[in-house]
Amino acid sequence: MKSKIKKIYYGWWISIAGGLNTAISSIPTFSGGSIIFKAIEDEFNWSRTVVSGVASFGRFGGALLGPLEGFLTDRFGAWKMILIGFFVASLGLFWLSTINTILFYYLSYLLVSIGVSIGGFVPSMSAVNVWMPHKRSTAMSWVIGGSSFGGFFLPLMVLSIDKNGWRETMIYLAIIFIIAGPILSFIIKKRPDISFLEKLKESKRKFFSDTNMHPKEAMKTQPFWILALSHLFANISVGAISAHLFLYLTDENGVGLDIITAGTILPIISILQFFGQLSGGILGDIFNKKIIIPIFFIVQALAIVILAYASSYSIVILFSILWGIGFGMRTPVFHALRGDFFGGKYYGTILGLNAFPMGIGMMISPVIVGYFYDKYDTYYHSFIVMATLCIISCILIIVIKNPKNYEKN
Repeated sequence: MKSKIKKIYYGWWISIAGGLNTAISSIPTFSGGSIIFKAIEDEFNWSRTVVSGVASFGRFGGALLGPLEGFLTDRFGAWKMILIGFFVASLGLFWLSTINTILFYYLSYLLVSIGVSIGGFVPSMSAVNVWMPHKRSTAMSWVIGGSSFGGFFLPLMVLSIDKNGWRETMIYLAIIFIIAGPILSFIIKKRPDISFLEKLKESKRKFFSDTNMHPKEAMKTQPFWILALSHLFANISVGAISAHLFLYLTDENGVGLDIITAGTILPIISILQFFGQLSGGILGDIFNKKIIIPIFFIVQALAIVILAYASSYSIVILFSILWGIGFGMRTPVFHALRGDFFGGKYYGTILGLNAFPMGIGMMISPVIVGYFYDKYDTYYHSFIVMATLCIISCILIIVIKNPKNYEKN
């Protein structure tokens, strides 16, 4: 058994560590964010705009720091970013557990978001992109799937909040971050064997792009801006739904589920997203990414429309299935396409710059949706707009062109 483990290419361990990273880091800001918001709304009776707006404010740091995070990851290494980021996030969670005012609520959640942003997605994806150029979509799907895997633990989070209170639950999360940070950074610290990758490149040349564009060159190409805009339009719904879904499920004028029943929906969505992301990664290494991504965008749009009309548990399950296929499958393929276009040398910096508009969109969308809910007492119109934006993303990917030096799979 030990011999078999040693023979496993270390890049797969990097992928697993990246998945564990995103599983942990997504809990307070992505998969479990709406559960935290619900608990805080119940205690303080603040407006929906204020409560959900913290998701936007919290993502502000991540959006602004994205380009810098990518540069620092390329410059100093992913493992250092993970170590620092997880420590900062733990401080934010400890602070969040003590808040009693809106100001401290926003500032503490901002600190959590900055820590997660520094140590989470960008360094993990950058490490995988360097180690796994021959299986880029599949390996990245493990990292992206981690954010859904974190949702498996949400029922425990709901039960902990119900039994111990949300403040104590935040302390538990902070301790998990303190422990996980050094372990994950140690695994990712190892540098890839360049000579081995060169031999791998010769034997599997069709999987490799000879392009290693400098960020300045990448920003002059059409694909850079097409990817940025399509990512922005598609992820507006991701940001808004992650912040408002639990609220929508439990609202009397929403789906109208009780808290425990609604709590079962979130892990179901996470499971379907998780398997969708793993499946999407495999498909991305087999089929033309520019053909299958638009299909996934259409399915994502259909899922949002169904959510807008949801009135029962069964309809929400149907949404979950389509969301797992649409959003789940397209995410690793989309990020791998970025790696195919621009290579691995400056991937962290290009990812940070390219995802900057998306970060701003995810920052703004929860508060806008919360505002329209407070004004019209419904999420319907917001959902329809978000579905339309996914269709626009589909069209953008259809018209994308290959960079000059890109070698198609």
